[in-house]
Amino acid sequence: MRRRGLLAVLIVLLLGGCSVGPDYQTPTSPMPAAYSEPGATSRSDDMREWWHLFQDPELESLVDRALNGNPDLQSALSRIREARALAVMAGAALLPQIDADGSVNHTHISQNSGLGSLATLFSGAQNGSGFAFPGGGLTTYSVGFDASWEIDIFGGVRRSVESAVATADQAAWTSRDVRISLVAEVANDYLALRAAQRQVVTVRRDVARQQEILALLSAQRRFGFVTAMTVRDQQGQVSAAEAMLPDLDSEIALQAHALALLLGEAPAALLAELIPVAALPAAPPLVPLGLPSDLLRRRPDIRAAERALAATSARIGVAVADLYPKFSLTGAFDFIALDPGHLFKRPSRQYSAAGAISWPIFEGGQIRANIQVQQEEDAQALLTYRATVLGALKDVENALTRLREERSKNATLHEQLSRAQEAVAVARGRYEAGLTPLTPVLNGQGAALTAERDIATSDAALDRDMVSLFKALGG
Repeated sequence: MRRRGLLAVLIVLLLGGCSVGPDYQTPTSPMPAAYSEPGATSRSDDMREWWHLFQDPELESLVDRALNGNPDLQSALSRIREARALAVMAGAALLPQIDADGSVNHTHISQNSGLGSLATLFSGAQNGSGFAFPGGGLTTYSVGFDASWEIDIFGGVRRSVESAVATADQAAWTSRDVRISLVAEVANDYLALRAAQRQVVTVRRDVARQQEILALLSAQRRFGFVTAMTVRDQQGQVSAAEAMLPDLDSEIALQAHALALLLGEAPAALLAELIPVAALPAAPPLVPLGLPSDLLRRRPDIRAAERALAATSARIGVAVADLYPKFSLTGAFDFIALDPGHLFKRPSRQYSAAGAISWPIFEGGQIRANIQVQQEEDAQALLTYRATVLGALKDVENALTRLREERSKNATLHEQLSRAQEAVAVARGRYEAGLTPLTPVLNGQGAALTAERDIATSDAALDRDMVSLFKALGG
């Protein structure tokens, strides 16, 4: 009855125990009702695989391979598994710890130990009775288990589990943030490569045009219609156009190297695949953005910062629990015998049980200082969370602004190209009618090629801005 009463008291204490420290509440984050950029929609779409909107099979293949082979992403996934294992370790402290043990112990008694007189007193004793004579030996066998349990009455262990679980969640969201950054980097490098290839095509056309002008001027020089300096100036124009090609070729190779590393491959692994010229994919139309409040669930960095805040809040409770007493139970049960045949018989039983309490009396202010440390870390985590939310809003607004301005610039450049092409058509008509020489036609083509290069640069910027927007939205 006495044992049952003690067990009942312990159960009541355990079940009625409280968890000291603050109970975590998700912080409130005031968000604007809508984005400031005009045209932003309130409908939200699933953008987890936004790169498919570019409708480029090569880009899709590169992203898939990067998600499977990138070392940084694999490292982030490993950190998730590590954090989850640490959470399991923290939870193990809530349960009793039980260890099994077994031993065989043989002791040889020294003949010169001064036990001769003692041996005569027990001269009738046999070895199996538990005594041994000098010069003889004694062998004992034991098997059993021992258990210990620190009862988490004030919730310090439960708070540590809460912190470990929040940390594991933080690692998971951080991994998703790494994934988003990886996809955006793959897309940007690929788009930059295709943009450089498009520039190469345009520059080569310009080189051909400049060479045609040089040939025309050289013919005119032979007949004395232009000076030698005019020819030399045009030769400089040809050289300047040709000088742009090595830099572009180098940029294409460097982007291919960067993409290979993102995929976890050797730098030159993608050269044969990517060097052939392909079109720059067009930026998709502006997707529905959703409300600014959607960022709180979409952005992995916000979710990670919120989980970090939850972890620091729980660690305050762990520190506060050190102010209170700790209760523990220990027990052991063994079978001990001199003969293995008697080991598991009832008379061979041996057991013990104990309860203990420990309570810090004087520790020089260390516990309360640790509580203050944890409180300050929690305050810092809250400020980090709020800064992350504001940073997310800024990222979206900046991306929308750049996208709007680039779209306007792109439309203007297309108008310029249209006018330049019309001018070329007029000049060619006059040339074919014999009214003007070929030079105005070639100069007009130069203006059109310049507009084409500017449009290529703008199209690449539009693609990058769209990628930045998807990343900012947490896609």
